[in-house]
Parts: sequence; structure tokens; C-alpha cells
Amino acid sequence: MEKKLGLGALTALVIGSMIGAGVFSLPQNMATVASPAAVIIGWTITGIGMIFLALAFQYLSRLKPDITSGVFGYAQAGFGDFVGFCSAWGYWLSAMLANVSYLVIVFSTLGMFFDHPDQILFGEGNTLLSVIGSSVLLWLVHALVLKGVQTASAINVLTTIAKLIPLFLFIVFAFIAFRWETFLFDFTGLQFGAEHDLLAQVKGTMLITVWVFIGIEGAVVVSSRAKHRKDIGRATILGLLTALTIYVLVTVLSMGVISTPTLATYQNPSMARVLTEILGPWGAVLIGCGLIISVCGAFLSWTVLASEAPYLAAREHMFPRAFRRENQAGSPVASLLLTNGSVQVALIFVAFAGSTYDILLVIASEMILVPYFLVGAYTLKLAIQQGERGALLWVGLGATLYGAWLLYASGLNYLLLSALLYLPGLYFYIRAKREQNRGLFTRKEKAAAGVLTVAAGCAVLLLYQGI
Repeated sequence: MEKKLGLGALTALVIGSMIGAGVFSLPQNMATVASPAAVIIGWTITGIGMIFLALAFQYLSRLKPDITSGVFGYAQAGFGDFVGFCSAWGYWLSAMLANVSYLVIVFSTLGMFFDHPDQILFGEGNTLLSVIGSSVLLWLVHALVLKGVQTASAINVLTTIAKLIPLFLFIVFAFIAFRWETFLFDFTGLQFGAEHDLLAQVKGTMLITVWVFIGIEGAVVVSSRAKHRKDIGRATILGLLTALTIYVLVTVLSMGVISTPTLATYQNPSMARVLTEILGPWGAVLIGCGLIISVCGAFLSWTVLASEAPYLAAREHMFPRAFRRENQAGSPVASLLLTNGSVQVALIFVAFAGSTYDILLVIASEMILVPYFLVGAYTLKLAIQQGERGALLWVGLGATLYGAWLLYASGLNYLLLSALLYLPGLYFYIRAKREQNRGLFTRKEKAAAGVLTVAAGCAVLLLYQGI
């Protein structure tokens, strides 16, 4: 009999999913696009928006206990099979690319310690040696998850605790070294020029802030494995508040230790450079070790979440039935193989294309925006259908507006790129429908698929033109 996950394991899964590589690069990532004033505004918007999203998950887990397929189950219940599939495909692709990025930055961090100007071993995580090392780690974690989600979750609790220790130490030392005159230097970002005003700076922070919160739905995705339904919402809120506090402190305190223009020039993981300024070489060692532990833990969490997506979608008839297959330990073997096989292909592509962590960050963030928007939209739809005028309506409205703001802030170019990545998923959807001997698309779904195809075509044309 499969063991169920309690509140502690679910909370650790949420924290472990969110706090990965992103937090260690936050100082430089933020300083590149925003001033201290814009960062404060950006975190305020993101914090409020993510609280609305977390509350939406909490309400939906209570009001719709029969929906056990998480993020995309809500999209399917609210807007039909095709929209539900697009949510599942976008979520899975985002999770898979997140795993690729984690492997890339693990070996990029090793390069910080072992590379020399005359001998580049690991580079930015995209050398041949990095790909070989990433592949070994990938299939070791694959074997671990095959032993069961419960086993992986128990290890994740330990890695979550281990990753919080260096982050706590960084916050303490940065607080001691914080200087107001450094923080207030060019507070509104005059260095960026008139074309990158405060609003543009705030918009520039959005994909970065979304990236570090991807994983907020961790407890929802594995809701079918939760011991108690009420723990799903509690774990989501606890995980969010923990991560939000850490992110804000890391970003703001760093800008009070190193001036923003200088911080923007640092190589990632930039937290290591900041702590080196405070403690000397030991700072880089502490953060480097913390990053490797943190990312390995997040990689384990996301392997679980990514492999759950096609499995749960197959149970709801949105993916081909082959992805429902489990082994004796309850692990979704076909879905896990699809996920890690895709990660392996992507790692090889990273080596040939010279892709970096920052590029993967942007693409993975963009792919998660539609699933998040649909969660808010379904909450709002539910409130309207039930004639609700209280908290549920405001939560649905807040989560929907935040999702729409993210899509706007990300920009048209990235939306078109995400359409191109959504298009190959139609093969799995069509195959699933044919297995069930059902019509492929309703009239509205045909129109949606047509818009998706046209958008993907525009993306191909723009890429061909080098835009």
C-alpha cells in the first residue's frame, strides 16, 4: 500500500520546488533590469499576486476535492479538455526545462571552483564534461524516483533543511554589512536611461520573480498522494511565505552591500560574489556548496513534479493511456522516462547551442504563465457560477489579474515563442483522443488550435528573420 504525504513532507516539497538555483542568482538577475525602487515594487506586486494564487489553490483544493490532477485538472474542469491539455503540456515543459537549468547551473558552479583561464572544464554548464556529469546525475535521480515518490519526498525534506542553512547565514552576514548609502545610490535607476523607466524596470523583474516561485503548486500537483486534503492548502501557504521572505531579504540586502550597477556585472551565482566581499574566499565556498545542495534537492522535487504531469493528465484522458503506467512502488514509469529522456536530449542541445542558465530561465518561466493564469480564471469562474460575492470572488479576481499582468509583462516575443513550444504537444492530445474514439476538437477548440498554429508560425518567421 502506498504511503501518503503529511503536512511536513508537502511543505518541504513546496519549499524544495521553489527554492532552487534562482535564489542564488537573484542579486545579479534583479540588478541587471531594475533599481532598488523597482525591485521593491516588483516584489510587492509579486508577493500580493502569489498570495492570491496560493489562496486560489487553497480554495480549489477544498471546494473541488474530486479534482486530483492539480493545476491542469482545474483548467480542464473550467474550460474543457483542450485547454486542460495545454495547461498540462505547458506545465510539464516548464518543469522539464527547469530540470535542465538546474543541471546546467550545478556544473556551472563547479566551473567557478575548478576552471582556469587555460583550462575550461565545466564552463557555464554547457561543456562536454558538464553534459556527461549532468547525464550521470540525471539517471541516478531517475533510479531514485523509481523507488517511489515517498522515498524521494523523505530525501527532499533533508535537502530542504540543508539548503536553508547557507541562505540563513547569507541573510545574517548581509544584514550586518548592509549600508543605507549603498542601497539608496541611484535608487530609481537613472543609469538605465529614459527608455527603461520605473514601469519598464518593474516589468523586467516579472519573469525573474515568477521563476523563483515556480513550484508553489507542488503540494497541489501531488494532491492525490496527500494524507489529508486540508494539508494541501496549508503547505502551499507555508511554503510561499517562507520563500517570499527569503527572496526579498536576499535581493534587498545584496543591494545594500554592493551598488546596483556593480552587482549587475557579477557572474552567477552572484550570491557567492556578494558573500566573498563580506567574508573573503570562504563566502564563495559556502554559497557554492549551498547552491549544489539546493539545486540537487530542487532537481529531485521537480523530477517528481514533472513526472506527475503526464501521468495525471493521462488519468484524465488528456494524454495517451500509456502514461498511466506505474511500477510496484507507485512511480509513473512511462511519464518519468518521457521527462528524463527529454531532459537528456535538451542537455545535448544545450552543449551544441551553447545555451545558458539565463536562457532556460526565461523559457521555463514563460511556459508556466498560462497554467497559472488558468488557475485564477477557474477560481473566478467558480465564484461567478456560485453567485459568490465574498472572499472566493476577490481571490479569483486577484489571481486572474495577476496572471494577466504576467502575460502582459513578459512581452509579445516570449508569448509567440511559447506558442511554438506548445504546438508539438498537439500530437499527444490527438493520440489520446483517437484512443478514446472521440472527436478531436469542438468548434471553439478548433479556433483555439488555429490561433495557436498561427502564433507558432509567426514565431518561426521571426526566428528565421533573426528577431
